[in-house]
Amino acid sequence: MKNEIFVIVTSIAAPNRALQQLANGCTKAGWQFVVIGDAASPKDFALDGCDFYGLERQRQTDLKFAQICPERHYARKNIGYLLAIKNNASMIIETDDDNFPEPQFFQPRKSTFNTAAIENAGWVNMYSYFTEQNIWPRGFALEKLSEKIPAYESLPKKDIDCPIQQGLANDNPDVDAIYRLTLPLPQTFRKDIQVALADGSWCPFNSQNTTWLPKAFELLYLPSYCSFRMTDIWRSFIAQKIVQINGWAVLFTEPTVRQERNEHELLRDFSDEVPGYLNNGKICEALDGLALEKGDEKIADNLKICYEKLIAMNLVGREELDLLDAWLEDLKEV
Repeated sequence: MKNEIFVIVTSIAAPNRALQQLANGCTKAGWQFVVIGDAASPKDFALDGCDFYGLERQRQTDLKFAQICPERHYARKNIGYLLAIKNNASMIIETDDDNFPEPQFFQPRKSTFNTAAIENAGWVNMYSYFTEQNIWPRGFALEKLSEKIPAYESLPKKDIDCPIQQGLANDNPDVDAIYRLTLPLPQTFRKDIQVALADGSWCPFNSQNTTWLPKAFELLYLPSYCSFRMTDIWRSFIAQKIVQINGWAVLFTEPTVRQERNEHELLRDFSDEVPGYLNNGKICEALDGLALEKGDEKIADNLKICYEKLIAMNLVGREELDLLDAWLEDLKEV
């Protein structure tokens, strides 16, 4: 691995059209494409332009996290993040094996923007700035959906550092099971705006089309001992709280992928999302009440404090702390 920009996917699929397009695009862009497998991955997975890590190859790394991460779990994606960081990543872009990259997906990224920013607004349905349709991101606190948000034209523009950038997805965007069971798809989003979610504002972001810059790498951590459908959502709440304490923001950008969603059982998704429907608002209230400290050197401590709070709320299993310790130890090593 020699390139500094890494695209990370976890997948149990054989090489499909989305993975092939990602591999081809990364090769042309000079980026590194890493796929993290799991127990159900094909033993003979092979794709030009892709560096594949099956379970055995993961365990052969010197990563403590790789030895104890549960199998058959999306959080094995953490191993891909660690491998990228170990190989001097200057940027990590994560996506999934059912997302087809648009040409702009492979364009250069930056960290600082002069852009519209929303501050001290509470819960903000960021999808509302990109479409007039009734749609909200997976993980949004449903009890907050009817609250009005400032018009885009009223948002002040400011220079702001955005080390986490959520790109949207067209056609089959990331919405919850309630939306999928009751409202229409496909949906598309406008491509001419960006909005920074800054201090005092909340909106979930996902792991399907997200760019991370080095100062936020510690915040990539996906929890294992929680609802599968909430692992990236609850990560996002912790990440944005710590980002905002440091005076940074999460940037929501135009769609740069098109999703052709893998097959799902929607009622099973609904069941897995119930802990979120019931607790996402409470989680953010709890995080707001924590005594976290500003500074890059405080991020690891802040992560522990946040996960200890979710454990105390009986939303994350206590076993998570062993995994989090391994993650932080690996980061020190790499």
